[in-house]
Amino acid sequence: MTMRRLLASVLAGVLAGGSVAVVLTQTSPATAERRGHAPLVIGHRGASAHRPEHTLLSYEAAIAMGADYIEPDLVSTKDHVLVARHENEISGTTDVAARPEFAGLRTTKTVDGRPVTGWFTEDFTLAELKTLRAKERVPDLRPGNTAFDGLAEIPTFEEVVRLAVAHGVGVYPETKHPTYFDSIGLSLEEPLLDVLGRHRVRKAYIQSFETANLRELSGRTRLPLIQLISAGGAPYDWVAAGGTRTYDDMVTPEGLREVARYADGIGVDTRRVVPVDAAGRTLEPSTLVADAHRARLDVHVWTVRNENSQLPADHRLGDPASPAYPRATGDVMGWLSRLVELGIDGAFCDDPAMGRAVVARHPA
Repeated sequence: MTMRRLLASVLAGVLAGGSVAVVLTQTSPATAERRGHAPLVIGHRGASAHRPEHTLLSYEAAIAMGADYIEPDLVSTKDHVLVARHENEISGTTDVAARPEFAGLRTTKTVDGRPVTGWFTEDFTLAELKTLRAKERVPDLRPGNTAFDGLAEIPTFEEVVRLAVAHGVGVYPETKHPTYFDSIGLSLEEPLLDVLGRHRVRKAYIQSFETANLRELSGRTRLPLIQLISAGGAPYDWVAAGGTRTYDDMVTPEGLREVARYADGIGVDTRRVVPVDAAGRTLEPSTLVADAHRARLDVHVWTVRNENSQLPADHRLGDPASPAYPRATGDVMGWLSRLVELGIDGAFCDDPAMGRAVVARHPA
């Protein structure tokens, strides 16, 4: 069976609600030694283009579609169990607002210097969280995913790891708001390493938008670490310490050399690699990929999404006057191909099948 036919078969089965039957994986080294290998396909929050994010449904779909790694964002429960949620505030990703028994837990907190109102994982025990059900976070963009609302529980990190190990794929956890969780006595790093260690996970990356916890982890694990870098702003641990440096300082040659002292790669907004103008059209690529490689850092980009509204303007397709235009699939394969040709080492993809198809067309 050709790669194209295999992918079509797998995707058809997944979209029809089938179980994980076929797994396409890579077993290449997970550091800068990968240079010359095909880029990794990282299932962003699972296969979030097709299933509500951070659910076992989404992770299973990503595995079936050929993801090399599945990515859980990690936050803590009240009883210090790590669970997979995009944020610790869960009103947008669960049915908690419709549960009268939890109405009294709605509150306002300051997270990373900003006020946030809603329901927070750290106020629930795992048993309480398990009574909730997940829902699609962006229903206007992905109305098809709402068919799965109410079907899935919030998975623990351990459940995600078990799934990955069972199917031979890697895990790519992100520690969310580590400074905040440290401040309330629910540090993320210890339970993270505990789960990975007990399951003897060797195929994993650990990522963070902050720096202090990665520096700490660099002395406690041999697993590769990824410094996440936004298109703007600064790591919150720098902000909290009163620093003036920003993510812009990280992507200079000197900044990259500093990152390389504690991390094995960078995970960057695609606009760091291919900037866009005020109209959203792509400009000339930056030198970031080459600069990072000179510092012996891998470059993983985020996030490659299918929808026109999530793509650069010159990779959108269809009639802009159509009400469906923002959520219609654009030239995602052309966009990802462009990034691959610039030498990236991996891509976070909401649709791992698209990622796998592009990588198959660009052999190392």
